[in-house]
Amino acid sequence: MKTVVKVIAVSVALFLFACAKKKEAVEVEPPQAKQRAESYQQPTRQEASKEDPLEAERRRLEELMNRIMADDIYFEYDQSTLTAAAKDILVEVGDILKRENRFTILTEGHTDERGTESYNMGLGMRRADAVVNFLVNYGVAAGRMTKVSYGEEQPKASGSSEESFAQNRRAAFRVKANN
Repeated sequence: MKTVVKVIAVSVALFLFACAKKKEAVEVEPPQAKQRAESYQQPTRQEASKEDPLEAERRRLEELMNRIMADDIYFEYDQSTLTAAAKDILVEVGDILKRENRFTILTEGHTDERGTESYNMGLGMRRADAVVNFLVNYGVAAGRMTKVSYGEEQPKASGSSEESFAQNRRAAFRVKANN
């Protein structure tokens, strides 16, 4: 009987041994290799934008350009004299232009619909001149600025109310970034 028990015990042991899962070999990586592998992982979008200096610079320039173009310079009826509010805006624009030598600007002079076409073209140019002259006196190189008059051709607001007219008596900027 002892033999039968031994045979059964050995059989059970062999059965359990045969059915046991084989452990897979585990490689142990040196700590330096793990650190190198982690440093080469694909960065997330947020990390990529922080790490990509070209993208960060593009965004910075775009923000500055948008800041210049955000505010128009408004004028009183039949005037090309800069108001105090206009000068405040132009100081900010001038500061940006002095810091960013790559920017060139086009200053557009606009008028409301009152007056003749030729008069409004002249008034629009006088308004653009006033803006450019202020920026030149502020220290921005004249060669970085151009100007054009659209007169009444490109109104910002339609209508014949004083509110519409006031929105159309303006100078606006277009900015170009040069390499």
